[in-house]
Amino acid sequence: MPGIIVFAAGNYRYIPAVFQYSGGVAAEEGYAIERARFMKPRRLAQAFDAVEAHLKSIGRPTTAFAHCELRSAEPFTEQGFIEFNQHYVTTLERWGLYKGGVNPVPCSPVCSGRRCGSTGKHPTMKSTKALTRVESQCR
Repeated sequence: MPGIIVFAAGNYRYIPAVFQYSGGVAAEEGYAIERARFMKPRRLAQAFDAVEAHLKSIGRPTTAFAHCELRSAEPFTEQGFIEFNQHYVTTLERWGLYKGGVNPVPCSPVCSGRRCGSTGKHPTMKSTKALTRVESQCR
């Protein structure tokens, strides 16, 4: 079983897996994982722009991006999944998350069975947030 790695820049720790995703995350002390959901799923590039703007608006770095759910119209072949994820990982690299083949962000890809385009859609994301003093005392 792989060890747990602290990703200090995102305020979480993760279980290493493959280049496309990690095996899971947990918030570091003083932080929580917070889920945000788009009212309507967005195409991947548009979703990443919205995620980046959201993180900036709440005063969090892009490295706080801690999980995403991706939807595709149909199942991928193994090679197709790798190719799809190369675009996804490029954004993670630009955000300071993906480095040297290591990806701390888990991903839940789901095939919806409905046509949503070859670039897939991104309905939700999770990021870390600092806990308030009251929240910390309630944990």
